[in-house]
Amino acid sequence: MDTMEAIAALAALAQPTRLDTFRLLVRREPDGVPAGELARLIGAPQNTMSAHLAVLARAGLIVGERQSRSIIYRVDLDRFREVALFLLKDCCGGRADLCAPLIADLTPCHRPEVA
Repeated sequence: MDTMEAIAALAALAQPTRLDTFRLLVRREPDGVPAGELARLIGAPQNTMSAHLAVLARAGLIVGERQSRSIIYRVDLDRFREVALFLLKDCCGGRADLCAPLIADLTPCHRPEVA
């Protein structure tokens, strides 16, 4: 990820409705949410929500998939990972002791069970 891509992603999230929408979609992974339901849950008019979804999609943070008459939106977790890694690259000048608390906070509370 280059600087301009990171700026586009961060700019897309720098608006309350879009940030709320993105966070809602993260919580709803992997199922996604239909566009109309997103508008209802966020409390935004559908045309306004469409504009917000377009900004998030152009930044590569979400993807929409047509299913019948609905478009189901999901977070692009690979892109989200790229943004987070861009922000954390060279974390604390490579000093593991300074990065350890941050890494611990980013570690999921439920690890997948190993078979």
